[in-house]
Amino acid sequence: MRSGFPSRRRAAALLLVALAAGDALAQNAAVAPTPTHVRPAVDQAYTQLLAAPSMRKLLDALKADHERSIDDLRLLTEIEAPPFKEQKRAEAFLARMKALGLTDARIDAEGNVIGLRKGSGNGPRLLVSAHLDTVFPAGTDVRVKERDGRLHAPGISDDTRSLSVLLSWLKVLNDQQVQTVGDLMFVANVGEEELGNLRGMKAIFRDQLDIDGMVGLEPAADGTVLVLGTASHRYEVNFKAPGGHSFGAFGQVPSAVHGMGRAIARIADIETPTFPRTTFTVGTVGGGTSVNTIAPDARMTIDIRSDEMGPLLETEKKVLAAIDEAVAAENKRWNTTTLSASAKLIGDRPGGRTPADSVIVEAAVRSNAAFGHRTLLAGASTDANVPMSLGIPAIIIGSGGKTGGFHALSEWIDVTDAWQGAQNALVTVLGLVGVQGVSEPLLARRPPRTR
Repeated sequence: MRSGFPSRRRAAALLLVALAAGDALAQNAAVAPTPTHVRPAVDQAYTQLLAAPSMRKLLDALKADHERSIDDLRLLTEIEAPPFKEQKRAEAFLARMKALGLTDARIDAEGNVIGLRKGSGNGPRLLVSAHLDTVFPAGTDVRVKERDGRLHAPGISDDTRSLSVLLSWLKVLNDQQVQTVGDLMFVANVGEEELGNLRGMKAIFRDQLDIDGMVGLEPAADGTVLVLGTASHRYEVNFKAPGGHSFGAFGQVPSAVHGMGRAIARIADIETPTFPRTTFTVGTVGGGTSVNTIAPDARMTIDIRSDEMGPLLETEKKVLAAIDEAVAAENKRWNTTTLSASAKLIGDRPGGRTPADSVIVEAAVRSNAAFGHRTLLAGASTDANVPMSLGIPAIIIGSGGKTGGFHALSEWIDVTDAWQGAQNALVTVLGLVGVQGVSEPLLARRPPRTR
């Protein structure tokens, strides 16, 4: 059938197969079992959407827009967007957004691009997003190259493909004059990668108190729905000592590098739970002056993560204690007190979870089944961490296409039939906000938060 839409009977059968398969996968890799059923209101909403002629036309239009959307993908990919330097890409995205008919759009004080497509009224407000930034520093060759049926460029899949899909959604919704019941807040945000610290999403949810839910797009495999936000704390630790000649001052002063080494050894021995998954690493180290100098300084960075805040805080406590113990041991070794260490929190990503039985998850499950995909509920550290930490329903889903090489110069995407993933994600979104004359919103309105 057109647009990849199955019949109602076939969709129901696919739903049962997908649910069963997803549940089997959950036993091995998922963070929660896939729901074994969806509530009647969810099933009804998607049955109505799947059957509506206007929705079939919309999905056909999205397929037809695929080649043009790849032009947007190339354009945006070739605009550098290193962490904290996303402005040029933001300006280009804003220009494309306005050209496609979203006049209520702007760049906020944090650097996020925000555009509001109003619904018919009295519906929920759903944020749909993709992040502007990549992990690659300024000066990286971001030209798109085509080889073996794939497009290759740093950042092309994570997350530039999703930016181009948001623009394609906007175009076809406007061209087809589809009126949603709820509002769609289109967001291209900053600060998702590296030490961006989710600053873009933090600013949005700080300033926008009436958001009822979030669907973020990332290069996730078909059927994957991220419902868990892994929390993280990151530290920069600086060790300071008097320093001195490696021979002349030996025995008189402690070494900042030796003190850091003692700390790393102690940190390496920390034990963490396997469930909830909790991890740590000393990611970078540096310091010292020369090979024949007792080091007056040393520094390291530490990443601590967990799927729950309790184990994260407990591991953090052990890491900081290990640093204090190492300083004390190095000072004791030389009978001095001149070595010190200071730890600075440089990354704070809140964690959270969207329940597997929530409407927003069931909506994604039902839409996946309609497109023949089994659902796997997964977890990661993404922009959805912010709303999850606030108790706001949020998920991350894929934007279509086969991808690989994330965070490497060899990053690539195969956009063959990628329009199918864009369709699947859009159907998920439309079920949540409702379509005038077709279906009522599934996402509930929430009382506005207070600051």
